Amino acid sequence: MAEYKGIKGFKVQYLSADPSDPNIGQVWYNDTSKDLKYTGVTAADAWATGNNINTARGSTTGGGTQTAGLMFGGNPGSPPGFSSATEEYDGVSWTSVNPMATARRVLSGSGTQTAGLGFGGYVPPANKSSATEEYDGTSWTGGGSLGTARDGGAGTGIQTASLMIAGSAAPAITGATEEYDGTSWTASNNLNTARQFLAASGIQTAGLAFGGEISPTTGATEEYDGNSWTSSNPMITARYQLGGRGTQTATLAFGGRDPVSNATEEYDGTSWATNPATMNTARANMATAGTNTLALSAGGSVPPVTAATEEYIGAGSLTTKTITVS
Repeated sequence: MAEYKGIKGFKVQYLSADPSDPNIGQVWYNDTSKDLKYTGVTAADAWATGNNINTARGSTTGGGTQTAGLMFGGNPGSPPGFSSATEEYDGVSWTSVNPMATARRVLSGSGTQTAGLGFGGYVPPANKSSATEEYDGTSWTGGGSLGTARDGGAGTGIQTASLMIAGSAAPAITGATEEYDGTSWTASNNLNTARQFLAASGIQTAGLAFGGEISPTTGATEEYDGNSWTSSNPMITARYQLGGRGTQTATLAFGGRDPVSNATEEYDGTSWATNPATMNTARANMATAGTNTLALSAGGSVPPVTAATEEYIGAGSLTTKTITVS
């Protein structure tokens, strides 16, 4: 029988952990998990079930990547409450870490696992918040306050260059946009369509806002150039409390409500198209992380609240597979 060395010219590597940047077709033996693995390319878009978060909740938010995710805050269930819980994801499982200083739900977030940002939200007993907290990979500290206290807005960007978009501010829904520079928030031009419970993606100078609730639910999409908003083509299915990840020209939208949905759509910088991959658990108000080709969804409201985690892998993405022999 031919051996791998005879075919490929070298032996299978014995590694204590999976390589961080493998090549297509690379084969190795993980001596920790005792698995033979290789890297391949996905043939089709798909959502896959991951390990549950530790604290089931909705009205939460997050940041980071699919293999280094962050989620924080939220509503742990019925009756409605407030959570300060923070969890980190390593691509396999969730670990509880230091909580936020202020428990809150319906908050907004941005950033990475080691440089996260949480802002706004609804805090006990019944107040809209302007508070900002910064996460350094270990603990939370206070940042600059929003100019407009609100909940149900959308956040995107990084810790030192984030956007806060729209939401519910006393006494009404707002289209207010603010930019964060790592220290303070500065007001910018409003969205064309004020709304709450929308989603956002992109960066501070090239942002995207889509979906949301006014009356009725909207699929309105707008692009931000660092100064003003321009209306674009709407989503195929209007919805609110949805998730989104990507850039201004390549965004993935998923889940949401009206009714609770498992649908996925893709935006190419001009228009939206239906993605055939649907989430395994229809949900709204979830935490999201990642990119338009490697997205992460955690928690949310089904209802009731869920602890479910799902990973989206776009067609053509690298994936690690385990070789099983029976």
